[in-house]
Amino acid sequence: MRSVATSPHLTPQSHSLIPRSTIIRVKTATAPIPLEKLLEQLPETYTIADRELVMRAYHVAEEAHREQKRHSGEPYINHCVAVASVLADLKVPSEVVAAGLLHDTVEDTNITLADIRRDFGDTVKILVDGVTKLTHLPRVSRGDQHAENGHNGNETEEPLIEPALLGRKEDMISETLRKTFLAMGEDVRVVLIKLADRLHNMRTLGYMPEHKRKRIAQETLDIFAPLANRLGIWQIKWELEDLGFRHVFPEKYKEIAELLAEKRPDREAQLETIKENLVKLLEKNNIRAEISGRPKHIYSIFKKMQKKGKPFNMVHDVRAVRLIVPDVPSCYAALGVIHTTWRPIPGEFDDYIAAPKDNFYQSLHTAVVYDDKRPLEVQIRTSEMHLNAEYGIAAHWRYKEGTKHSDKNFEQRINSLRSMMEWRSDVNDAAEFVESMRSDVFQDRVYIFTPRGDIIDLPAGSTPIDFAYHVHTDIGHRCRGARVNGKLVPLYQELKTGDQIEILTTKRGGPSRDWLNQNLGLVRTSRARSKIKVWFKKQEDEQNLAQGRDALERELQRLGITEINFEKLARDLGYKIPDELFIALGCGDLSISKIIRQFSQDEVTEDILAATSPTTSSTSTDVVEVVGLKGMLSSMARCCNPMPGDQIVGFITRGRGATIHRQDCPNILQTKDRERILQVGWGHVERTYPVPVKIKAYDRQGLMSDISNLLADENINIANVTVNVNRSIADLRLIIEVKDLTQLSRILTRIENLPNVMEAHRTNPG
Repeated sequence: MRSVATSPHLTPQSHSLIPRSTIIRVKTATAPIPLEKLLEQLPETYTIADRELVMRAYHVAEEAHREQKRHSGEPYINHCVAVASVLADLKVPSEVVAAGLLHDTVEDTNITLADIRRDFGDTVKILVDGVTKLTHLPRVSRGDQHAENGHNGNETEEPLIEPALLGRKEDMISETLRKTFLAMGEDVRVVLIKLADRLHNMRTLGYMPEHKRKRIAQETLDIFAPLANRLGIWQIKWELEDLGFRHVFPEKYKEIAELLAEKRPDREAQLETIKENLVKLLEKNNIRAEISGRPKHIYSIFKKMQKKGKPFNMVHDVRAVRLIVPDVPSCYAALGVIHTTWRPIPGEFDDYIAAPKDNFYQSLHTAVVYDDKRPLEVQIRTSEMHLNAEYGIAAHWRYKEGTKHSDKNFEQRINSLRSMMEWRSDVNDAAEFVESMRSDVFQDRVYIFTPRGDIIDLPAGSTPIDFAYHVHTDIGHRCRGARVNGKLVPLYQELKTGDQIEILTTKRGGPSRDWLNQNLGLVRTSRARSKIKVWFKKQEDEQNLAQGRDALERELQRLGITEINFEKLARDLGYKIPDELFIALGCGDLSISKIIRQFSQDEVTEDILAATSPTTSSTSTDVVEVVGLKGMLSSMARCCNPMPGDQIVGFITRGRGATIHRQDCPNILQTKDRERILQVGWGHVERTYPVPVKIKAYDRQGLMSDISNLLADENINIANVTVNVNRSIADLRLIIEVKDLTQLSRILTRIENLPNVMEAHRTNPG
């Protein structure tokens, strides 16, 4: 008889540990293949007891999910095994793998937490309970992977949502995500199970209906991949990104994948030569290194193409190598050798060893011009840095037990997560919480210096007010100005890495309500916004009610909205009576922007905006798509001036791409070069509304230029302008083309905050 350590069967002793409420069919011939594969993946450090725990968990899960199928038609237990396999690859403790096998049993079967506690112990029970709490909501996405008749004999879980709740689907998803984030600060192992669960669901997403695929994939790109990145788990992060990208942008994914496949043989041959040359170069300089080609991930290539505005062949890390060296001095020694051998590309060097990323990632990144005059990206790190980069917070369990250094790193990571969650636990609105995570946690970071030289880590795009609140709440409340690198700057200025900032404060007073106006861009982080709201909440309700009502009426008047049903508006936004809405607006719980967005989603928006007949945007070549030829330069023909709605064709010119003509253009009808004519079609044309706007300002040089530049930044077309100046007071009348009320509100707010502008509001037509 084989030992328990390798046998996939239950022993007589282990059989008694299975919940009594579950009937187990013990197989005596051969074990199911999924269990055999899982046992092979378990870390070598697992003891016999560890393996026996995993086996028992498998058999309980197999019996509990016996009648359930996934959309792919495979048994549901295969999903549980896949989740456990992802966790086993991370080399987490056996209790976490067991919890991965059991993670859906309490939610989807008759097994209870009491059963799990009795038969698997407190740790497994706590982990399963943690995962269950993340999803124990009115069901939205829980049933996504169950087949139509596979969930306890019922239909798919989607119909379990009551009709009244269907409109709140997005809020429920946000609430699930909020609980996931909060769980990070309590027990990171729960989040690892959740990420493993999401990863396997993404691997099998192709079996889902298209609308669910897109929704789940976008959620993965927005939330779960950045969450894996925050935890530093590259192994999970890159796969979530590529799978999400594949379903959200299938055409772009296919295009980049095909380009990678085309160049793969040449690239692999080039990399072998590069590696050989690097080995010789480093050995000559007495530097030991393991050199490997770095995997090319499609989503990271796409993001770099977007960020730098460059085509595929100009992205530096399409060819990339990674050097693993013995210690930190060797990292810098290798960097010096590489930079003296090949010319570094300006702006492509990052030292994440001296200044680690906020997820504790460390490495040297550089790009050089190689011998063939093409770019080569190089990463240099130690083996410990590499382990941390690949497995992040899970690397803690991959170190040998008793290593103090790993325990110290693990505690630092956990403390970082907890501090990140401290103030967010007070945010009750799920959508606001998730948005704050996107803006404050998952964005790129900037590193700012205090006057004493301390480094403050902030999300990219932060302003002096964000910095002030990060230093101390009271400094934020009393902030009235700022000096950046010794110069006075406006409070909306974005801070950049390396800036040294000094906050100018007043002795007493509080924040301005304008700081909560998102259109002004004075406050970017949810941390600062939350503290400002708390300050206003301490004010009297009567004061908040009056100020909230005044602010809303002033905005509606400015937008030209004269008839408004406040009772209906309050109900639409989740308030019982208008006074509750005004108080929420006055204390900062509700923003003007959210109210205007509500108007924009209403059916009467068209009536409100349609002051004159709606028009469309100008004939920019952005609205033309050339069939069969991606990325070809195109321009409008001046001979026939085609407009959206006209029947059009393209004509290939020499050196100027394609020219767009009307089909009845004489030049096209008379041409003899029929082979140069292309089939083209209009792309999506956004509907816009011409809105008359009046601006009153103290006249100054450059006033109209500032207004024009502001509108250009917002991609707003100016249909008409008249300017009258009387005794230094400028009266400007514009007709601008806007998409909706939200855009109009933002534009008016930004114009009013230009120097010398007194007011900007919509006027009645005629």
